[in-house]
Amino acid sequence: MMEAWQAFWLGLTQGLAEFIPISSSGHLEIMREIMSGNSENFHLFLEFINVGTLLVLLIYYRKRIVEILREVFVDHNFKFAFNIILTCIPVVIAALLLNDLIESNPFFSNLAVIAIMMAVVGILMINVKRLPKCKKIKSEKELTPKKALGIGVAQCFALIPGTSRSGTTILAGRIAGMDNKSAADYSFLVSIVVMIGVIAKSLISSSSRAYIAENWGMLLFSNFIAFVFGMIAIKFVMKFLKKDGSLEAFGWYRVIVAAIVIIFELLK
Repeated sequence: MMEAWQAFWLGLTQGLAEFIPISSSGHLEIMREIMSGNSENFHLFLEFINVGTLLVLLIYYRKRIVEILREVFVDHNFKFAFNIILTCIPVVIAALLLNDLIESNPFFSNLAVIAIMMAVVGILMINVKRLPKCKKIKSEKELTPKKALGIGVAQCFALIPGTSRSGTTILAGRIAGMDNKSAADYSFLVSIVVMIGVIAKSLISSSSRAYIAENWGMLLFSNFIAFVFGMIAIKFVMKFLKKDGSLEAFGWYRVIVAAIVIIFELLK
């Protein structure tokens, strides 16, 4: 049974790390190690605290969502919505084929592997200005279907804990020619679709629904914490990217955390 202090810290971690590109999955795996929690229960619990962060995105991007729906159903302009779907397709296919393997194979939950992925993406963030890029585009709406699909392929790496869905999609968006803020906006809009899919998939299982019924109080509490800190995090990130426009600080954080995790693993 999940305890209140565990639910609090998991919600806080999910809320902050889902929007700050430092890898929510990696940090949650670290929290799992610290708490020594039952892996099956933790897995189910972590799937359902996506509800809090999904609610953050729906509120933060409410005007943008209405605009996209208007484009589709009123203006019959499907370009941007089609690009979002294209970006989602590779990760959906990869998740269907590999998700059970990634969740069951201890290699992917190994803290050393997570630390390596955190460091690799962190180094890419530090050196993002040096990466090859396509011709600069003004906003995410100017993405071509080919670039949208490329961002989707990059997003597949986020299935490995420690990589970061927002981190990989923002980096891929930068390579596609977007600035950091536009890449983050596109990344989070795609995340809405992905999160809805994750939650819907979980609800199909009768065992998952039974888990919700048994643990609804702690899930509600953890989702509330995730929502509060997620709202703080997304406002901070978007303001930071608009003002500073740099991913280096997040990259250095990832590298430092990776180094600490590896040192602790070596000292075990």
